[in-house]
Amino acid sequence: MRSLMNVHHLELFYYVAKHGGISAAVRKIPYGIQQPAVSGQIGKLEEDVGVKLFERSPFKLTPAGVRLFAHVQPFFEGIDAVADRIREASAPRLRVGAAELIIREHLHSVVDRLRAHHPRMRLALRSGFSPELETWVRNREIDLAITPLEGRPPARLNCVRMLRMPLVLVVPRNSKLKSAAELWARREITESLVTVPPTEAISRIFRKERQRRRITWPPAIEASSLELVARYVERGYGLGVSVALPEVVNHPGVRVLPLEGFDPVEIVILWQGEATPLIRLVLEESRRYARELWPDWVWEEEKI
Repeated sequence: MRSLMNVHHLELFYYVAKHGGISAAVRKIPYGIQQPAVSGQIGKLEEDVGVKLFERSPFKLTPAGVRLFAHVQPFFEGIDAVADRIREASAPRLRVGAAELIIREHLHSVVDRLRAHHPRMRLALRSGFSPELETWVRNREIDLAITPLEGRPPARLNCVRMLRMPLVLVVPRNSKLKSAAELWARREITESLVTVPPTEAISRIFRKERQRRRITWPPAIEASSLELVARYVERGYGLGVSVALPEVVNHPGVRVLPLEGFDPVEIVILWQGEATPLIRLVLEESRRYARELWPDWVWEEEKI
């Protein structure tokens, strides 16, 4: 009697073929399994089909391996999307990534509106910086990301622009500075620069314009959030770069000065693949919320 191929063995073969070898596959398989176990189970799969599926070193699929991979790839790469649709039909799940400030101060208002449509909605929140958020969307660890953007949208991700937030210079409340232009007019800036990490859109936009103007002012303190930027400025550690959010503008220990001539920071929503009805609802309610709070900053022409 002919033996049937083991589905788990096929899954391991899929990871090996996709990532170019057993050792590389072990690092990508989303559950714990050791390299010898993968090698042994792939060997059993080759026994079942009666043919070698790939060369080990250097790695190369055999013709039989190419045919098998072409057959199993659509199944394993589409299974998460099928599971998402099944779960969403019963109790919609939404996994959102954003900066900590957005999650704490603003996202709950959008979630309240979503729950009016989906009272049983399950919600998972994850805070992070822009590069992390983009990676999580690509890896389908989250369904969408609300994040600042500088330049072109990431490849292979869908993007809807929501807001254009002006950059501001954050100074202590007792600072004698009346404008950022006074700072640029100095021969040397002696205050320390407090910013978020250099990979963040705020830092990249500020650095780009600063370099264009030939202003020498490298960051001295890297803070993990806009709140920390304001707090360190308040405590006298330097001057900071931020955006004109109420949480920054209304901080009791600081003042903000417009950064005239600097590009604004775009706030976008990123997701991968076709937008589900739930994602489209998030886009619509996020746009409605943004229009209520920041009508002058909303991208009105952006298609949803």
